[in-house]
Amino acid sequence: MKKMIYAMLFLLTVIAEAQQTVKPELLPQKNVTNTYFDVTVNDPYQYLENLNDDKVITWMKANASYSEAVLNNISGKQDLFNKMKELLERRSVSISYLEIADDNTYYYLKRIPGEEISKMYKRKGYEGKEVLFFDPTQYKKEEGQTYVISSITPNIKGDKIAVSVAANGSENPDVLIFKANGEQYPEVLELAEGVSWLPSGNEFCYIKINSADLKDVNRQLYLSNYVHSVGTKQSKDQTYFSKANFSPLGMMASEYPFIMYSKEADKKFLNVESVDKNKRIFVENTNKDWEPIISRDDNVINMKVMDNEVYYLTYYNAPNYQIVKSALNAPQFSDAEIVIKESPDEIITGFELTKDGLYYATVKNGVEANVYFLEKGNTTAKQLKLPFTAGRADIGARGPEYGEIWINISGWTSPDKRYLYTPKSDTFTYQPLSTPVEYPELEDLVAKEVMVKSHDGVMVPVSIIHKKDLTLDGENPAVIYSYGSYGISTEPFFSPITLAYTLYDGILVVPHVRGGGELGDAWHKAGQKLNKPNTWKDGIATAEYLIDQGYTSANKLSIFGGSAGGIFVGRAITERPDLFAAAAPMVGCMNTVRMEETPNGPVNTPEFGTVKDPKEFKGLLEMDSYLHLKEGTDYPAMLITAGMNDPRVIAWQPAKFAAKMQHDNAGDSPVLFYTNFDGGHGGRTTLTQRLNDFSNIFSFFYWQSGHPDFVMKEPLKD
Repeated sequence: MKKMIYAMLFLLTVIAEAQQTVKPELLPQKNVTNTYFDVTVNDPYQYLENLNDDKVITWMKANASYSEAVLNNISGKQDLFNKMKELLERRSVSISYLEIADDNTYYYLKRIPGEEISKMYKRKGYEGKEVLFFDPTQYKKEEGQTYVISSITPNIKGDKIAVSVAANGSENPDVLIFKANGEQYPEVLELAEGVSWLPSGNEFCYIKINSADLKDVNRQLYLSNYVHSVGTKQSKDQTYFSKANFSPLGMMASEYPFIMYSKEADKKFLNVESVDKNKRIFVENTNKDWEPIISRDDNVINMKVMDNEVYYLTYYNAPNYQIVKSALNAPQFSDAEIVIKESPDEIITGFELTKDGLYYATVKNGVEANVYFLEKGNTTAKQLKLPFTAGRADIGARGPEYGEIWINISGWTSPDKRYLYTPKSDTFTYQPLSTPVEYPELEDLVAKEVMVKSHDGVMVPVSIIHKKDLTLDGENPAVIYSYGSYGISTEPFFSPITLAYTLYDGILVVPHVRGGGELGDAWHKAGQKLNKPNTWKDGIATAEYLIDQGYTSANKLSIFGGSAGGIFVGRAITERPDLFAAAAPMVGCMNTVRMEETPNGPVNTPEFGTVKDPKEFKGLLEMDSYLHLKEGTDYPAMLITAGMNDPRVIAWQPAKFAAKMQHDNAGDSPVLFYTNFDGGHGGRTTLTQRLNDFSNIFSFFYWQSGHPDFVMKEPLKD
């Protein structure tokens, strides 16, 4: 009997594997109309928004199975995967997410070759003996889920540490609490985030998400802030800020009430957070009331405290940013005086305070980084001579009462290097966290920075990375990547995974499109809400430039981007499908008109707009890739991805886009839709999953561009 059962199971497995290579049937359209003001919108796949429908899930799984079979059938994919892995694992130690406690204990994540996710370690100071502190692979091991550490928060004394973990990319965090010796306290705080320790060292404030259900539209509305006492159950936690407090402070339901204690000020601050980069901050007075010190109109994006003064990074009347300060006993922005004036051609990207003075980093044209130091008692900052020319500079400090300042610099082809700067001697000391590594195969690469004229005459900075001996004959495969939202800059970053694309003679192109922050606040606003078309039109202009200059041709050019970058990709290929051979919107925002029907939608209205406003609705309609698909159009080959545990872009957004694209596409190019049923919004997963995602995309692009190393091993079946 057992043999018969095993034989039947084997047969079913063979049948299932055979079915994987057969293209799933097109989904039927069931049109629904939605009226916004005077506009009626047809939505033929609105029924896919029901992710509890077994038929919807079955269709998504069938597409994932077929997509996986096709991608694994590309001849060069495994070789590309192996090259990416070898480049990453060339480091014997990879360290990230460093937190330094006041007692100079280093807490950090480390991964060594062969490990799928990073583990948490500690050591005393930079040269201290390393100790394994927490291994997330052992947490709830019996559940069979992959937990990844997302935050490490030591208290002020450093004798207790809160560690946040979440499973399978869900971003539903558990907060665990440890003693400095690694002993774990019994309680686990579910759905907790935003930990801020109070001065006692035994209590902290945190926000609790309302629901673990990623489809619950109330999951992130009217969030409460609690105080937890270490060693007690979460059910005993006291509410510190709740729904009743929202209205008196003029807060929206979608805003997050982060309460942060500042040891420098010895005060609690309420940071009212949303995707709006402009801070809104209150300070708690002696009567336990919240007094406003920063409004969104003050255009402040960062705040730090030192020596009874509050420093603000702002673009108020300074689109390229400036640093101002107020007295701690009168911290209102209106009383601030300028410390660092706005530069005419450099954008201030960040600043740190130490006992020696103020350090700040800048970037020019999105790709030329500098660092400056304003010593205490001086009125003029000096530019530091960096160890090498950098495209990106990040600065980090222990705190205002300490002197240590670390500067991390990198470029498109230069691995990140970490230096300790000593102001007295004006010297840099190399202090790598990860092991140094060489990439001789990347030494032949060159990174060009060009300016490209967009549709309206605006010049857009574009980075182009390729081999030095490139021939401009239009026959080179090329890929465009960009993001263009929230004022986030795509500064030059070193990524062995991304650079692996160039090892097959491909060209990597990054246009610094409007909507990002590469050229200051004005650049962000020029790609926001009703101005959003500039984002994808800058990408289209880049594609035309690459073709006109002989870098590539339309049948060899691909484009990809993730999350909000899905708008950039989706609208570029719906507006100009003739310019691209292939495209990959990764967990992309593809149906912006319906975004507010998702748990993470309302919080995003400051960036993209709301359907409740007639003008902003039209902006959302214009940026909606799903609604701009037209039946009978020959679209590029598509690799569309979604994460079933994605809390930011719900899986039905890319699902609807994929279903309509499959229906509307008149050409023969494949339209693949892959849902990761064990993943979320990208990242927070295993190394193998990350490598698989990028080797899928790049091998798919190379296949569609006609690269001889990337072909179908076996013919596709319809």
